[in-house]
Amino acid sequence: MKLDFEKMDGLIPAIVQDVNTNKVLMLGFMNEEAYEETKETGKVTFFSRTKNRLWMKGETSGNTLQVVNMMVDCDNDTILIKAIPAGPVCHTGADTCFGEKNIEDIMFLKYLQDFIERRRQDMPEGSYTTSLFQKGVNRMAQKVGEEAVETVIEATNGTEDGFIYEASDLVYHLIVLLTSKGLRLEDLARELKKRHKG
Repeated sequence: MKLDFEKMDGLIPAIVQDVNTNKVLMLGFMNEEAYEETKETGKVTFFSRTKNRLWMKGETSGNTLQVVNMMVDCDNDTILIKAIPAGPVCHTGADTCFGEKNIEDIMFLKYLQDFIERRRQDMPEGSYTTSLFQKGVNRMAQKVGEEAVETVIEATNGTEDGFIYEASDLVYHLIVLLTSKGLRLEDLARELKKRHKG
């Protein structure tokens, strides 16, 4: 990437976006040294205009920004960094410097599968999810079938709330079954993306 650091007296704006939620987390400035440091370490590093030095985001709080990829705009004078935040990004404790919550409801499904995976590893007593794993893949697959039938019934003869409730049960049990097979929702997303004709 060839960046034009001369337009703004050696600095370029660097927009940081969460790679998972697509929320804009913050805006900082980089000089050439900060840019090279970011590339080398994989941690977002800015040039602090107030401190007049390089500043790695999270160097005191621990809330670093792990770089996933970097893109340059069409004028070569702004950079977009897609990153994974290690915690709240703003010095106020907010998720973003723009006061937004850095979560999308759809991302809860990923969190839920991570939680179900921990249940599979820990197998805590008294957990419904544990009981499904203990009963084995046949029972898990049967539950997916049962929940699919209940979802169809609600879709054709029930209420919207009932349909959402049963569809949620179906998705939950499908995630449990996927987890038991060592698969992830991301595997489904990849397959659907592959089939998509645009």
